Amino acid sequence: MNTVSILQQLRGASSKGLGAPLLVITMLAMVILPLPPMALDMLFTFNIAFALIVVLVSVYAMRPLDFTVFPTILLIATLLRLALNIASTRVVLLEGHTGTASAGKVIEAFGEFVIGGNYAVGLVVFGILVIINFVVVTKGAGRVSEVSARFTLDAMPGKQMAIDADLNAGLCTQEEARKRRAEVAQEADFYGSMDGASKFVRGDAVAGILILFINIIGGLAIGILQHDMAAADAMKNYSLLTIGDGLVAQIPSLVLSTATAIIVTRVSASKDMGTLMFEQMFADPRALIVSASILAILGLIPGMPNFAFLTLAAIAGAMAYGIHKKQRLQEVMVEAPVQQLELKPEQKELSWDDVKIVDLIGLEVGYGLIPLVDARQGGELMTRIKGVRKKLSQELGFLVPSVHIRDNLDLAPNSYRLSLLGVPMGEADIIPGKDLAINPGTVYGTLQGTPTRDPAFGLEAIWIEPSQRDHAQTLGYTVVDSSTVVATHLSQMLQDNAHELIGHEEVQELMDVLKRTSPRLVENLTPKPLSLSVIAKVLQNLLQEQVSIRDLRSIAETLADHGNKSQDAGVLTVLTRVALGRQIIQSIFGMASELSVMTLHPSLEQILQQTTQGADGKVMAFEPGLAQMLHNSLKESTQNQLSKGQPAVLLVSQNLRAFLSRMVRHGIQGLHVLSYEEIPEDKQIKVIASVGNPLPAQPSNR
Repeated sequence: MNTVSILQQLRGASSKGLGAPLLVITMLAMVILPLPPMALDMLFTFNIAFALIVVLVSVYAMRPLDFTVFPTILLIATLLRLALNIASTRVVLLEGHTGTASAGKVIEAFGEFVIGGNYAVGLVVFGILVIINFVVVTKGAGRVSEVSARFTLDAMPGKQMAIDADLNAGLCTQEEARKRRAEVAQEADFYGSMDGASKFVRGDAVAGILILFINIIGGLAIGILQHDMAAADAMKNYSLLTIGDGLVAQIPSLVLSTATAIIVTRVSASKDMGTLMFEQMFADPRALIVSASILAILGLIPGMPNFAFLTLAAIAGAMAYGIHKKQRLQEVMVEAPVQQLELKPEQKELSWDDVKIVDLIGLEVGYGLIPLVDARQGGELMTRIKGVRKKLSQELGFLVPSVHIRDNLDLAPNSYRLSLLGVPMGEADIIPGKDLAINPGTVYGTLQGTPTRDPAFGLEAIWIEPSQRDHAQTLGYTVVDSSTVVATHLSQMLQDNAHELIGHEEVQELMDVLKRTSPRLVENLTPKPLSLSVIAKVLQNLLQEQVSIRDLRSIAETLADHGNKSQDAGVLTVLTRVALGRQIIQSIFGMASELSVMTLHPSLEQILQQTTQGADGKVMAFEPGLAQMLHNSLKESTQNQLSKGQPAVLLVSQNLRAFLSRMVRHGIQGLHVLSYEEIPEDKQIKVIASVGNPLPAQPSNR
């Protein structure tokens, strides 16, 4: 590294990292070294400008977290102001006998012009400023900061659970979830810092009062005793200088206190304060109409200031008329397309265009849920559905088709219906504008609301007001809005029926994608030895057994290796599962090296061997009583494993796996059926139970 690059790095580091140390050193110098009046003028002007910049940044910030450095800025501004008070006090006491211009033009201007040169008026004005700052603004901001910090910390666990729920439902990616968790932690740090920073402003107000009296008493003593001034002249000089000094310090202090109050009372909406105030205060013109009427009546009363009242009444009335006209125009623009649709269509001959093909995935909503899917009305359901499709496409390994959404007047206003290939798969009611608090089984309190069940998983839930969200999260509930309820239900339905979403077109797209990186592999796979139909059937079988097809290369290589030996999709599925064994095991057990599994009792397995034929588990004969016994035993063992928080896995021979998997697929939730061939060589098996005859847990190496 040459000398030029080293100097450039030092220059960049100095410009970025030396600002704060220089400011601290400057404040220390102001406390220790005497400053000339010109320096005091520049520093007091800088202090006022700095306070104005801070309050304007607070007003234009979209949300409190956009100004997280505010507590530190508040501390620095307070220390700067106190250092200026010390420096100005030194000059006032040393040079105050020479006249009111001894401490600089800024202090003289505030002492002569702002309060008219009357120190009695100055004392009153200073006292009013201190009361406003200390009693009203600072005290209120401090209380809001304290309450905000307390509630923010209490709501942190619930917010973290809500983020995890959105991540599991596919409503956000890992990166988005990480960013939201960081925002939650940042929010807690910010409000905690604001709770402490508000104490700086309050202490500064108290210090301003004490400095005022100390300066007046000290100035009188120095002027009369040391400089032999007349009592009246000493009172005039030192009082005006002290009051001017106090006003110069208290006005920026009041401005910063106002900035503190603005920040801590802001809501976390991504709009500036002016926009929010206008939208919420003047959204309904009726408030302006009533106000204009009252002002007009007062303006017509004899003896009242008629011009002022009537002018404001006219302004309020004009604003109300303008807002009403704008709202009416928006309604007409929304209604116009609807009226065009209601026109009687021309009669024409039927054609094949009138035969509509059923939608792969459909969502029908009642008219009360239309705002959820209308982005113009603030609906977020479309965005949530896109998130679900993106997450499932990444997990399953193929592009999930788009969801066709339409309204259905046959449904109840707040009902929705999910369909797959034109067949209804789920239907539920939601309450727009309310949140669903889902009980995951670990809550420690009750909520007031409308009891219901989560449509996706059937868990107990309660519809609550949005204002109860933080309280519900602190009790352990997972709280989601109505759009998330629908999106989660859709996600669960698509995962359970993913095999029905992939057909020849999707498989051809997958082959085209694979051909870009492995052209020889695709040429050796299709159309010979395997047709696209056989490949599609194998992929459908894998998805039906909850196996992702992301590793398309391994699937294609397995099919290419065995395609010349067998064209049976069932046999090829078994071989493909063996090739994907490590992926299957990782999705169930994670990174565990020891796999806790259940097995069949040898006598029971022998009976089942006699009833099945082939690796794909074709059933020859099976006694109903034996089937019921096997089903009950597997269900009991599965529940025991799930109650311990461990995965339930049944390990059987390869020719029994497909048959048992079909048998328990819909009757026993949470049970995975694997074959011995699917277990990687580096994994250790631990048999925890033998169905029909419990065994002691004994680990064994494969």
